[in-house]
Amino acid sequence: MSLRTLSIRTASAGETQSLGARLGMRLRGGEVIELVSDLGGGKTTFVQGVARGMGSVERVTSPTFTVLQEYAAGSLTLYHFDFYRLQEAGIVANELAEVAGDPHGVVLVEWGDIAQHVLPPGTVRIAIVPTGEYGRTLTVYYPAARAYLAEGLLSA
Repeated sequence: MSLRTLSIRTASAGETQSLGARLGMRLRGGEVIELVSDLGGGKTTFVQGVARGMGSVERVTSPTFTVLQEYAAGSLTLYHFDFYRLQEAGIVANELAEVAGDPHGVVLVEWGDIAQHVLPPGTVRIAIVPTGEYGRTLTVYYPAARAYLAEGLLSA
């Protein structure tokens, strides 16, 4: 599958959250997004924006210790997975497989390397690279079928 790319630079945590919010407003349900970055790279900050853009008013925190956090987000549910502390996906991979593609849910996965076998075709991948203390470059890899997610991300 051929992927398209879009790279966007942010200069602050607020800009990273705003970018996430713009993405969140475009989500329709059924999307799976893998977030790739080093520890402290800004993944949870981005997810906070996505949740806000989807209409969630809940406080978004990293699910590092719980592996999964669920948030009511408008008419959708946001499933936020974090596999950082796991050596293997185990039974949590089954839970991920159950919600991946749910037309009433959106799945965001941090540290998804150990669950690659569960991520469906069409998964959007966002690589976040720090460019300074607060700056980030976010590169979005998406299939043509998910082009609606990239539309308008560059506009404020």
